[in-house]
Amino acid sequence: MGEVGEFDVVYCCHALEHCYPHQVGVAVSEFRRVLKPGGYAMVFVPDLQDVAPTDAPLFNAPCGPIAGLDLIYGYRAALEGNPFMAHHTGFTEETLAKVFSGFSRVETKRLFPFNLMAVAIK
Repeated sequence: MGEVGEFDVVYCCHALEHCYPHQVGVAVSEFRRVLKPGGYAMVFVPDLQDVAPTDAPLFNAPCGPIAGLDLIYGYRAALEGNPFMAHHTGFTEETLAKVFSGFSRVETKRLFPFNLMAVAIK
């Protein structure tokens, strides 16, 4: 994240799953580094806990139906011509909490439909 000042909040919405697994810890360490003491990171990622890799629609989003394959690998319609939209890792409530183990406190919550939220306090 470069040499930036300290922040009260880092907000990361549906971006962490675009990192490769070996990059996730680096990204989260950067969140912690730029936070003030007592600051927090708020992160949203797809919830893969109950997802099967199928074409069966799980829910309808403004962009259209979303299937398990879209949650696991990235929204296929957006991937065409834009490989940066691919998902390179995924999370369950347990694995997302583990990513924030260096923070003083972390809470995760499953949200409808198929979203996970983590709030981690430095």
